[in-house]
Amino acid sequence: MIRADVSPEAALAAVKRHLGEAHPEIVMESTVFQTRIRDGLVRERLLALLSGFFGLLAALLATVGLYGVVSYLVAGRRSEIGIRVALGAHRGQVVGMVMRDAGKLVAAGVFIGAVLALAAGRGAGSLLFGLEPHDPTALAGATLLLTIIAAGTSFVPARRAARLDPMAALRCE
Repeated sequence: MIRADVSPEAALAAVKRHLGEAHPEIVMESTVFQTRIRDGLVRERLLALLSGFFGLLAALLATVGLYGVVSYLVAGRRSEIGIRVALGAHRGQVVGMVMRDAGKLVAAGVFIGAVLALAAGRGAGSLLFGLEPHDPTALAGATLLLTIIAAGTSFVPARRAARLDPMAALRCE
């Protein structure tokens, strides 16, 4: 093993030249250590890339699903929201009501997801290299990310509900 401060190609050429001068009968094979390490970790990097991709896909599905559920709930409560606005509810109150309902859904989902993640962590412990299956930082990060996604996703239907014309909502019934 040779360590050099020059490029691997230059060091290899110098070693081959000196070895060839001293012992021309020796056949030399060489590889760069960093290349061997990189080539040895291809599978792990591919698994990490796929895990990241599926994590992003799961976040996207959670976003679309939560948006759909909250929009459906707002559409179902359209007449109630129209009555509240007609009786003098402010836009902030309507947005707060919808966001609280969405928050309850997210809290239930995060709780159930955390319990399932902790249960599944036991089985996945052997597949995690350098990670703990019950990592509180990762669980807190995932919870925070889902909460931020939920708040952003729920705000769009909540804002739409706050802009609801009470007369149009009451005419639908």
